[in-house]
Amino acid sequence: MIFYERVGHEGRRPSPFSWRIRYALAHKNFREGADFEVRPVRFADVEMVRQLSGQQYTPLLSDAGHVVHDTWNIAAHLDKRFPDTHLLLGGTSGQGPVRMINSWADKALLATLRPLVLADFPAVLDAGDRAYFRQSREQALGVTLEEYCADRPVKRAAFAAVCAPLEFTLQQHAFIASDTPAYADYAVFSVFQMARLGSPNDVLPTSSVISDWRMRMVSLFGGLGDQFPGYPRTAI
Repeated sequence: MIFYERVGHEGRRPSPFSWRIRYALAHKNFREGADFEVRPVRFADVEMVRQLSGQQYTPLLSDAGHVVHDTWNIAAHLDKRFPDTHLLLGGTSGQGPVRMINSWADKALLATLRPLVLADFPAVLDAGDRAYFRQSREQALGVTLEEYCADRPVKRAAFAAVCAPLEFTLQQHAFIASDTPAYADYAVFSVFQMARLGSPNDVLPTSSVISDWRMRMVSLFGGLGDQFPGYPRTAI
């Protein structure tokens, strides 16, 4: 298998969506180098991505010549292709709730996180991608990244409100999927991992059930969440 993954400055992994698939592959006991290879992708490689998949977004997974895009589709493909290893989506009856959590992570959690970290994010991107990232995002937003991320206390409060159902769930269980992690955890964790690696400012209180869960997630699979560099210590 070939995993096409967004790679940033000095090997950083800035994409939350790539983190979902890194954890999904580890969940299936697949090892980089033995079971899959990684091919780095930059924003500048958009035409290559289009040629491979017919669309412009990463990550991609190529398996026996079949290219799959969209993280949910990749997870479903891994379950279908390798049903005898640990299921990611909980089988047919479990896919509905997991998909709802996946959508909540995208539409609510990530949407309220971006105004907290997006102005910091260019520093973790490849130097050749920073101007494109800033120009394209500012054009879509209609304001500068700094203006978009202004008034942080109000935006932190909005993010905390969206996190309330997650906090309640983790008061009852060690993981979102209950006693052991699965794709629901990886989808939600990917958003916090984007913030953790993409900004010098922590979006969580130092002591909370969510921050404790986040560190359990970081520690999974031999410390997968700490395998790549964090936010640069010096300004770029």
